[in-house]
Amino acid sequence: MGLLSMATVAACASAGASPTGTATAPASAAAATAAATATATAATATEPPSPTPTAAASQTGEPKMPFTLTSTAFREGGAIPRKFSCDGADVSPTLDWAGAPDGAKALALIVDDPDARGFVHWVVFDMTASRTGGLAEGISASPDAPPQGRNDFGKVGWGGPCPPSGTHHYRFTLLALDRLLDLTGAARAADVRRAADGHVLGQAVLHGTYKRA
Repeated sequence: MGLLSMATVAACASAGASPTGTATAPASAAAATAAATATATAATATEPPSPTPTAAASQTGEPKMPFTLTSTAFREGGAIPRKFSCDGADVSPTLDWAGAPDGAKALALIVDDPDARGFVHWVVFDMTASRTGGLAEGISASPDAPPQGRNDFGKVGWGGPCPPSGTHHYRFTLLALDRLLDLTGAARAADVRRAADGHVLGQAVLHGTYKRA
């Protein structure tokens, strides 16, 4: 081999190319880069997207408890026992609530009979608001009773079911309010509803029935 040919081979070797002029090292580098890009693309396609802060909060946040009103004396839509009626001891039944809305400052209760044109049996207002709580059996006649209004029997406090005939339905409506009503005297249901207008944060309803023997 002549001196010129040997110099050409040496130059090609130092540049990483074959004697024919093909650039082998740059081709290998390009292949490695393409492979790395393909791997990264595949990883991105299979990896699930990270949730946004809002989505993450909604996934981990606890659902709000519904605002409910129940009684141990009768189930929803069930028959109200005789002892709570005019045929019995005529005492107010046990009531329990749960899930009162945040921000509630007071609770009000109205019990009426939609089968008798909304005849009112009990009005209670300015009860201390709590997430869960209740009224004990017979609380209406207790000195510890919350403020009570006048029912449609003309008396302050509870007046139990006393339908003239057939089965009547009784609606216990508990209102969660953003303020005290500060009513004076023996307020009636209409007074409570009027004062509560625009201040109701939530409402829970319990239904019962009664039929005289």
